[in-house]
Amino acid sequence: MRRPVRVRHGHINILGRDISTPIIILASAEALVFGLALLAACFIQLPLAPALPAVLDVIWSLQMLAFVSLGMVGMLSMGLYRRGFRGGANAVVLRILGAALLSVTMMSMLFYVFPDLHFGRGIMAIAIGLAIPGILFTRFGIFRLLAHDAFKRRVLVLGAGDSAQLFNRLRRKSDQVGFVLVGFVPRPGECTRVSDDSTLRLDVPLPEFVRRHHVDDLVIAYDDPRGGFPAEELMHCKMQGLHVLDIADFFEREAGLLKLDILRPSSMIFGRGFRQSLYQQYAKRALDVITSLAMLACVWPFMLICALAIMIESKGRGSVIFCQVRTGQHGKPFTLFKFRSMIMDAEKDGVARWAQKSDPRVTRFGAFMRKTRLDELPQLINVLRGDMSFVGPRPERPQFVEQLGGKLPYYHHRHWVKPGLTGWAQIHYPYGASEKDAFEKLKYDLYYVKNQSMSLDLLTIVQTVEVVLWGRGSR
Repeated sequence: MRRPVRVRHGHINILGRDISTPIIILASAEALVFGLALLAACFIQLPLAPALPAVLDVIWSLQMLAFVSLGMVGMLSMGLYRRGFRGGANAVVLRILGAALLSVTMMSMLFYVFPDLHFGRGIMAIAIGLAIPGILFTRFGIFRLLAHDAFKRRVLVLGAGDSAQLFNRLRRKSDQVGFVLVGFVPRPGECTRVSDDSTLRLDVPLPEFVRRHHVDDLVIAYDDPRGGFPAEELMHCKMQGLHVLDIADFFEREAGLLKLDILRPSSMIFGRGFRQSLYQQYAKRALDVITSLAMLACVWPFMLICALAIMIESKGRGSVIFCQVRTGQHGKPFTLFKFRSMIMDAEKDGVARWAQKSDPRVTRFGAFMRKTRLDELPQLINVLRGDMSFVGPRPERPQFVEQLGGKLPYYHHRHWVKPGLTGWAQIHYPYGASEKDAFEKLKYDLYYVKNQSMSLDLLTIVQTVEVVLWGRGSR
């Protein structure tokens, strides 16, 4: 069988996270676009004679580093590198424009603090004007290129039962952006749960089969691992350069979540992750304090405006700050602070309720605060007090914790870490107002608990900008 033309790609571990090579290629190409846009702007704006030496100086300058870095932070904060991004062409264009505007704002602030980095408004305007079409052309071109099967990893699944059936839920193109499914190989005597046309019968040894079909990843998806698996053949495949991984690890890598249906306690105990060193705890606490103080210094005028608006709307009746008991780390209760966005005595009957879409209990200004997340700003005090962290699972009310803990597997494990002002689930899943939503968000919360690190915290903080600006998940 003749080997088709293919460009193999995989994942590269960067700061403890597996980043797919298509994302690295895309980000590298777009960083290059930002750099070339600044160089072109210098050629256009500077006089012709001294332009070349001046431009050569810019290439290795802090100005170039700042321009490219802040441009990429703007792209990242708009969710343009978020795994599973499902926006169409219009959404991509709007987010690139938003990223450009955010980048200009950050650069203006940087120039104010470090005047020596300033390279002129004209150059910056031309550079951004060139970068936007360049980014659009690069992104859509690379997307079209990477959509071809030649740039995707070929995945073979060993097993065709209930666990393997989870692959049937990956129907969207964004769910399979990096791989193509070769098929399922049922275990002898296994009850098949996948379609017959996707099952394969091996007529040759497994190492020979994967070589003939140019397989890159072997995923073990047996329902009962006690039945054994072809260890000798799998080791042979692994020595040939194939990736052999469990189905839970595959979904964690591809989707950024933990599949609770197939998560086993033994893998949580003996596998990687689910640990935090003393150094990480101190570093995380330092990040919480620094970030909270910096934000309070920036947003206190907005907090004052919110307090005055609440008082005016309620005609001076009722409280401005809403206090509510929530469940914190290790299940300990704490008092959470928010700006009051509902009418007074919204739960005067004492029954805890989920917030619903167009909730009649929410005031007019309260709806605006919820949409813009301004009602969450007093929680910066909770972070400074140590009740919460800046990044972590969102804290729930004890009534809901008791209710969900009895129905959802591993729910109480989300309390191994401090709850957060923002979290991995908040940037990947909309607002949850039901047990089903809580189950879906728990997959992302446990992914964060397992893989928590400073780099993941910083990534979450940056990507929260998209959630706030685009109002995703507000209610």
